[in-house]
Amino acid sequence: MFSSPAYAATGGSAADGAAGFFVQIFPLVLIFIIFYFLLIRPQQRRMKAHQKMVQEVKPRDVAITTGGLIGKVTKVEDNEIELEIATGVKVRVVKSMLSDIRPHGAKAAND
Repeated sequence: MFSSPAYAATGGSAADGAAGFFVQIFPLVLIFIIFYFLLIRPQQRRMKAHQKMVQEVKPRDVAITTGGLIGKVTKVEDNEIELEIATGVKVRVVKSMLSDIRPHGAKAAND
């Protein structure tokens, strides 16, 4: 009563299959390119700038840690620095925990 004849779908040629694959994969490639330029590349630049800043720290610089401590660098070692956060109060900080370095001409929190 409600039946209609069913016809088999015609198979596409090999060229249509390859073109269809590229049409489907193109949005994924485009999304990856956008993510690279908007997220991955800027993050790599920030990471390189942070590593350069950490390597160039020297005594008498004013350092700000990620925890918010501000002090004058008194000693620099391989992986750690010593910060004087108040007169006679020194703490050891891991270099990678520095968020900013100001040149030694800047005024420290304890001066």
